[in-house]
Amino acid sequence: MKNLSAQNILFTDFKLSGFYGLGEWRPFLFIPFFLMFLLSITANSILIHLIICQKSLHSPMYVLIGLMAVVDLILPIFFVPNMLLSFIFNWNGISLVGCLIQMFCIHYVGAFQSTLLLWMALDRYFAICKPLYYHRYMAIPNFLKFVVVPLIRNGLLNISMVSLAGKLTFCVTNIIDHCFCEHMALVQLACGDITINNLVGLLTAFLIPTADCIIITCSYIVIFASVFKSGKAHMKAINTCIYLFTYLLKMCKTICWFCLLDSSGICLSSSSCWSRGNALLRTTQTVSFHRDRHEGRQPHSRPSAQPSIASESRATARAHH
Repeated sequence: MKNLSAQNILFTDFKLSGFYGLGEWRPFLFIPFFLMFLLSITANSILIHLIICQKSLHSPMYVLIGLMAVVDLILPIFFVPNMLLSFIFNWNGISLVGCLIQMFCIHYVGAFQSTLLLWMALDRYFAICKPLYYHRYMAIPNFLKFVVVPLIRNGLLNISMVSLAGKLTFCVTNIIDHCFCEHMALVQLACGDITINNLVGLLTAFLIPTADCIIITCSYIVIFASVFKSGKAHMKAINTCIYLFTYLLKMCKTICWFCLLDSSGICLSSSSCWSRGNALLRTTQTVSFHRDRHEGRQPHSRPSAQPSIASESRATARAHH
């Protein structure tokens, strides 16, 4: 009888119970998470300001790095303030509509981390493998062709995932074992069949980050093969790829770490830690890239003429062969 009455309860309000296993020590989490949130805001803001103010950084590569900083700046804002308030004042309640909105914002904005890496890989591919046609491919009208498809893909998949979750009825419990509304954590509370929701969630995970990582890996294989075949002519160009490749490895490592945390029932808000540290990494490397480029350009040399001279020498060598 008790179970029957419980099945008749349809929950429309939920409680986020991340880190509740810490008990009385839970409020002390406010200090490290607040410092990391403040560090993320500061580091990403400095990076965005640096790219906007320095005209020498107004190139597609640095613009994409700036967009990545914008993503890391916006993403924690959707859940970290609520999480900090829950640590201090124990404000853990959230409505179903608010949960769905938060879920869509986190998944949609978070999907652009891999999508921006894909665009960066395309930028490096055209710069190293197609240097003579780089400006034509990276012109705004042509580059929009590579932008529109991922935008539509991310939007349709995330809208489908969230809308299907919104149609479910929740009667198991109203306690979400996370610090924010994550898709699988919410769907598991439903009292109906969630097979379609699981399939759409897996399809979204495969078609967005997994597909992007596969394409990025293939593009870097082509880039490295092109660099090694050309000898020392392109060895300097490989330095511009090291940052992106390192970032990709960190993203893959973080995804695996989140899967372990999810299977262990630990709150996934630790993703904010990686975002904070990565903001400092991007800021430091962007400053060093800019410094190296500035020091490498002497008054006697023209930077714009160097790529054309290199390409002419390669064309002449090919003609002799």
